[in-house]
Amino acid sequence: MTYKVWFITGTSRGFGREWAIAALERGDKVAATARNLESLTDLREQYGDAVLPIQLDVTDRAAVFAAVGQAHANFDRLDVVVNNAGYGLFGMIEEVSEAEARAQMETNVFGALWVTQAALPYLRVQRSGHIIQVSSISGISAFINIGLYNASKWALEGFSQSLAQEVAPFGIHVTLIEPGIFSTDWGGVSAIHAAPLAAYDEVKEMAVALRKSRVGKSGDPHATRAAILKIVDAAEPPLRIFFGEAPLAIAKADYAARIATWEAWNAVSLEAQG
Repeated sequence: MTYKVWFITGTSRGFGREWAIAALERGDKVAATARNLESLTDLREQYGDAVLPIQLDVTDRAAVFAAVGQAHANFDRLDVVVNNAGYGLFGMIEEVSEAEARAQMETNVFGALWVTQAALPYLRVQRSGHIIQVSSISGISAFINIGLYNASKWALEGFSQSLAQEVAPFGIHVTLIEPGIFSTDWGGVSAIHAAPLAAYDEVKEMAVALRKSRVGKSGDPHATRAAILKIVDAAEPPLRIFFGEAPLAIAKADYAARIATWEAWNAVSLEAQG
């Protein structure tokens, strides 16, 4: 087979759309999902039957299983499954409502879980496939004012690392993409903002300045097209890879601080052993 079949969630904008175009331009097939099918009209018009548009809310488990089944029935296989659907929730931990917290987890964690579970039976049978989980540098480090978003990505990281070990015997790869800041609408129209508490105004101002100093300039989403193709074409793709120039330095500093603290408190750790 000279082409790959992709299943991508959140293809209306951002990374999902860029990667769908990258796949289609080189002759691959794409099952493109979005909440609003009108956002996929231009892809269908340009690429014809190579695109299968599917309306999907990833928080609906039954709908996810139906969508994955439809994609497999249409293309007769699945090679690359991309969990891209997600959004940012801005708010201090005290500010976030129960509904906002649950919705964040439903989309960013359970949505990815449902797609993964739906795709695995097909990948296991064909004994091949590659699951791409769109995480974030916020899945490695943590930033003020996006605590629940951090939590959702840490959860995605955790189950995906376990998943990679579970499915390796079936020839299935798992890769966590961990971008820094890119010029998408992650912090724009797709974001949710919790009702603010005035008590945190000064903390938020400091947090914005600190985040800008850590993450640097925004990356170009278009440039990720070549990068994602290198990953899905690799014989031995990485479990984790950063996208952008800032994440590696952030992760190194964060882990160095963790190790230093663990070592400084190791005597207490050993005491707890009994």
